[in-house]
Amino acid sequence: MAWFRKDKKPLKSEDRRDLPPDVFDKCKGCGEILYAEKLAQNLQVCPSCGHHFRLPAERYVEILLDEGSFEEIDEGLHSEDPLQFNDLKPYKERLTAAEEKVGRRSAVLAGTGTLESLGVILAVMDFRFIGGSMGSAVGEKIARAGRTALDRKEPLIIVSASGGARMQEGIYSLMQMAKTSTVLAALHEAGLPYISLITDPTTGGVTASHAMLGDVNLAEPGALIGFAGPRVITETIGQELPDGFQRAEFLLKHGMIDRVVDRRELKTTLGVLLRHMIA
Repeated sequence: MAWFRKDKKPLKSEDRRDLPPDVFDKCKGCGEILYAEKLAQNLQVCPSCGHHFRLPAERYVEILLDEGSFEEIDEGLHSEDPLQFNDLKPYKERLTAAEEKVGRRSAVLAGTGTLESLGVILAVMDFRFIGGSMGSAVGEKIARAGRTALDRKEPLIIVSASGGARMQEGIYSLMQMAKTSTVLAALHEAGLPYISLITDPTTGGVTASHAMLGDVNLAEPGALIGFAGPRVITETIGQELPDGFQRAEFLLKHGMIDRVVDRRELKTTLGVLLRHMIA
């Protein structure tokens, strides 16, 4: 029987295979370990539970627009430090670190392109850049995207992902809510479609302005959408909040958004909507 016995030996460190850290990803929805390559092929959507991983702005451009059609606008627009703000570190240092991390000078990537051969203006917020917070440059870039849509008489699509107003810019940040809303009102008066795509998370002043002002408001499954945080609301009203509060499905049920759309169906859905809206 010794022929069939295999002596167990402790695994030594030199016997272990060294795997790059980006080979696997753990799903935050169901905890399953996923091959990163297959997850990327599935547009960062868990094949087991449908959890939508967060995406950088460039990935939304690839998903939504026709290949090779995107041309960036206002690439050099970036925030300054009008208040000379300091908290744990100077605001200028935060900006520099964010620019190096993301490879872009603001929390918005905007440009022209085509979606199923339809000309559109696309602006995508990037949560990696200081939480996608809306400073003066972010608001200006979104407003300019809206003005470009007006000039070209093309639909506007904004993909939101943000923690809200950027506190380091104080009132300058809050003023962007009015600025972006005014441009969207001009689009409405001109009869040009604006579709808002809300992703996880979208909160604060962004929710209170352009994110919820679309002619059609779409959201990705499970996206956190709200103004104040659940803890603040609970303390204010003195009641426990229902399950799923501030998630996309909850907002759909209560009439705050128009549809929850799986990321893998976004381009097709947007194409159908745009053809209907510009017919």
